[in-house]
Amino acid sequence: MPICRKFLRSDEGSFVPAFALSVMPLLLALGIAVDYTSATTDRARMQNALDSAIISITTMDRSATDAERQVSLQKVYTANGGRGTARLESVSFDADNTMHASTSASYAMPTNFMSLANINNVRIDVATSVRKKPGLVNAEFNIDHVSGYWGKTMTLYGTPIGSTTASPLMKIEYAYREFKFTYSVGTGNKKKNYSVNEPKGYGTSTIYTYNGSTATKVGQQTCTTTASFDAPKPAAGIYTSSGYDGSDPQKPTVYFSVTCPATTGASVDVSNMSDLYLQMDVPAAATRTPKQPTLLKSNDPGTSNRLYIGDPKDPEKLVEVIKGKVVDIFTAVPCGETSNQAWEDGGNDVPAASSNADFFYNVTGKCDFTKRPTTTSLVQ
Repeated sequence: MPICRKFLRSDEGSFVPAFALSVMPLLLALGIAVDYTSATTDRARMQNALDSAIISITTMDRSATDAERQVSLQKVYTANGGRGTARLESVSFDADNTMHASTSASYAMPTNFMSLANINNVRIDVATSVRKKPGLVNAEFNIDHVSGYWGKTMTLYGTPIGSTTASPLMKIEYAYREFKFTYSVGTGNKKKNYSVNEPKGYGTSTIYTYNGSTATKVGQQTCTTTASFDAPKPAAGIYTSSGYDGSDPQKPTVYFSVTCPATTGASVDVSNMSDLYLQMDVPAAATRTPKQPTLLKSNDPGTSNRLYIGDPKDPEKLVEVIKGKVVDIFTAVPCGETSNQAWEDGGNDVPAASSNADFFYNVTGKCDFTKRPTTTSLVQ
């Protein structure tokens, strides 16, 4: 150390001035690197903050003014660590209410070392744009037909935006009603009485909507069954089956025809929902196979494969949900179209053909601007 001090204090040569002159550019270069790293970090922070801020304004009401959006943009931008000022550049809506928005932010970052080169600040600019597609805002459920020898209930649950608790929005309750056909063959002592039950089982389905915890009946469907010894001709909207009295050695066949009339649907406002799922509650009746589940949910990968959804390319064709797949009801209900759907309520194993299903209904979706952030895409 004494040698180093002696060397630096030496005035016998010109090394010290030369050394000082050579170190200055090195220190300046090092300082610029430090300022550049700081600017890069700030820019990444600003970009992330602006992305969060622009997504937040897409969750505001459609009727919000640009001034209100600007205030919210700056507030969220600052809260997420954004430096400087965020600006709302433009907001527009297409005819189908697709939203487009563009924003930018700028910040004059003070420098620490670059000021030695008379560069006192560095301007940082970031920008981002989004496109928010229309989303499902209303779903209308209609009963097609329901069958089975036990009652069951399908309920639509929704979680409001900003909440973590799901509440019922709509339900369809089915009650089985036995239909027994009795007839006699022969006369006198040779007369025999027979009875045959319609084998599939039909009844009455009632549809409700909810206002809070209060359920209001909005429609009902009661299926009508007739019996005949003549096989019916196939017809749209007629469900057929057959059976016989097993005590008769000749086993006369009885043919059943079931008609389930159209019913008033349940119109459900889902515009303020962040999550939707369907649930089927089935009693653990003695006639059911014990291993079959009694609680079926579209968002449960263990039971969602008991749900069938119409093929968009062929609406009459019902496709069973793949095992282990969670169904997003927002995407399962098409915009401006009707989706046929069904549940296998648990009496049969799956996978199975959709003809084995028991709970058939259809749902029509209406799409518009929605405050859900899931329909938003960053495009810049």
